Amino acid sequence: MGVSPITSHVLDAARGLPARGVPISISYAPTSTAASAGQSSVIARGVTNEDGRCPSLLEPTHVLAPGVYTVRFDTKTYFALHGEKSFYPFVDVAFEIDQPAAHYHIPLNLAPFSYTTYRGS
Repeated sequence: MGVSPITSHVLDAARGLPARGVPISISYAPTSTAASAGQSSVIARGVTNEDGRCPSLLEPTHVLAPGVYTVRFDTKTYFALHGEKSFYPFVDVAFEIDQPAAHYHIPLNLAPFSYTTYRGS
């Protein structure tokens, strides 16, 4: 079984648990100029599972084109599920690729008043 070329893992740092129920979308723009002008198209949507992962955002056979990808995490919806407010209603993680690799993993460590991210493996 293959894996989506873009995956994510969301951890709730305040609870010390995977963040289940975070809506995620991926947008694509061919250039950073297009992305910054809001000329991106949503190419995938999903929701994190009980392990805080969204393993099937894109089909495993999807070939990533060079350009700017933005992973949007709908943190307001997630915190509302827990009866909490979030300072950040969403988190956008934008990254540019010029020579697509087989896989990009975008983790998010999340708390109501902070977040961190990095390129995972």
